[in-house]
Amino acid sequence: MTEEHIIKDGADLSRRDFLGTVTAGVAAAGVAAACVPFVSSMNPSSDVLAKATTEIDLSGIAPGEEKTFPWQGKPVFVVHRTPEEIKAMQASNGGKDPEPDSKRVQKPEWLVVIGICTHLGCVPNKTAAGWLCPCHGSVYDNSGRIISGPAPENLHLPPYHFVSENKILIGKA
Repeated sequence: MTEEHIIKDGADLSRRDFLGTVTAGVAAAGVAAACVPFVSSMNPSSDVLAKATTEIDLSGIAPGEEKTFPWQGKPVFVVHRTPEEIKAMQASNGGKDPEPDSKRVQKPEWLVVIGICTHLGCVPNKTAAGWLCPCHGSVYDNSGRIISGPAPENLHLPPYHFVSENKILIGKA
């Protein structure tokens, strides 16, 4: 062998080392990328997480405003009632399923109800007088009590409690 041939072989050898290293690196990255979905599949699914408790900050809800939050895969309506709404609801017991307002709220200014119509499970729309189910016309007042329509019961109440003046925890904890 000549000296020229050895250098050429040395260059070929270092090129081979480089290609081997790059191939191994790409393979390692591919294996790591393939493992990500597998490891992620071990995390709790979104429906399991949704069944847990939900903490809600009430400070961002102005009087007269309603916000919807998910809990156990269901919408929960949280309403910051005005003094006028509170007086009107305390003066009434509802319609088809009578219940005093005081049994439906923990604090008069906050109403927390599961936003599913008790007739066929539709989600009612908020109106000034309460809620209207667009599917079959059930009407609920601002305490979530059924006034008219085919729904047999008032909007259901989720288990919740106040953890501070401006926070509630929905669900059992």
